[in-house]
Amino acid sequence: MSKPRRKVCVVITARPSYARIRSALVAIREHPDLELQLVVTASALLDRYGNAIKVIEREGFKVDRRVYMILEGESLVTSAKSTGMGLAELATVFDDLQPDAVVTIADRFETISTAIAAAYMNIPLVHVQGGEITGSIDEKVRHAVTKLADLHLVSCEQARNRVIRMGEIPEAVVVTGCPSIDIAKDVLESPQIETSHLFERYGGVGERLDLSRGYLVVLQHPVTTEYSESRAHVDETLNAIDRLGLPTLWFWPNVDAGSDGTSRGIRAYREVHDLPHVHFFKNVPPEDFLRILLKSWCIVGNSSVAIRECSFLGVPAVNIGSRQQGRDRGGNVLDVDYHHDAIEAAIRRQIDSVRPASDTLYGNGDAGKNIAEAIARATLTIEKRLTY
Repeated sequence: MSKPRRKVCVVITARPSYARIRSALVAIREHPDLELQLVVTASALLDRYGNAIKVIEREGFKVDRRVYMILEGESLVTSAKSTGMGLAELATVFDDLQPDAVVTIADRFETISTAIAAAYMNIPLVHVQGGEITGSIDEKVRHAVTKLADLHLVSCEQARNRVIRMGEIPEAVVVTGCPSIDIAKDVLESPQIETSHLFERYGGVGERLDLSRGYLVVLQHPVTTEYSESRAHVDETLNAIDRLGLPTLWFWPNVDAGSDGTSRGIRAYREVHDLPHVHFFKNVPPEDFLRILLKSWCIVGNSSVAIRECSFLGVPAVNIGSRQQGRDRGGNVLDVDYHHDAIEAAIRRQIDSVRPASDTLYGNGDAGKNIAEAIARATLTIEKRLTY
């Protein structure tokens, strides 16, 4: 008699979370000893943040439950209240689905809702991408989830060492690589994309641009511990991009505290300054997004994609401000503060520099399979004794 398959419930909270974990979803679904349960929640359900659930379903995944939990406002108060709503709703979902393990990803505020619900319901918690340094509230959330988690699937050896130093049992900390690198590996093997068709395929706002000679990509999120400054921060980047006058593809920010200020700043600047050389997108599927990055001069902003995937792809990055402060990075990144002169100078420097070599700091593209195998083989337990 064969043993029953482990029911593994993965919670997707946002567009970037799906991109990061997708290869693991495929591997879990295809693993003979595992059964995938998929819960989609938070901004992944919202049209204003790209409606990632449409992409998830279009790519063949069955969504077991949808959890609406985001309050309007994008402030510290709404983030805290949304976290509480997520905790209450996810407890009901887990009680209904009865998973053998719950998987939560990285450090977004919705992630801690997942972790607390699973921990209090005695469901083994698997945390992907623990042990990394990011600054702001994200780092608090990431490390708090580490303390609630029972199995840690980390992206690199440095992250593993940090998790062990936090008191976790070494046997429960496994280096799998980052699953977002799996998509980057696929993109390197199949990099073709017709950039002239992007505007018809993915819509957005702005002029149809000639991208044949090169272009910039901008992806800038608010910083939760600096959320009141998000409008001023994005103004500096907009000013630099405006002065450069180069073709630019700008992607919309996450649903973090301060994203309202970022969004308002973009709209207000656009109304006054026209920006005929900038096109704004809400959402593009992960592969095409990375193909767009691969063909670009460089990425500008403060997204972790500049640190992770672009390091592997060898795409130059201008990282602005403190959002990625302390994160392990390769040689593709140039760090600057929020000032238009510094941002403009850094972009020019990256465009004129030799493109960096690929860096495997975050893995070699096999993380999804490694994650599925680690979950299948692990002795799942909710008993935890920290080492000191």
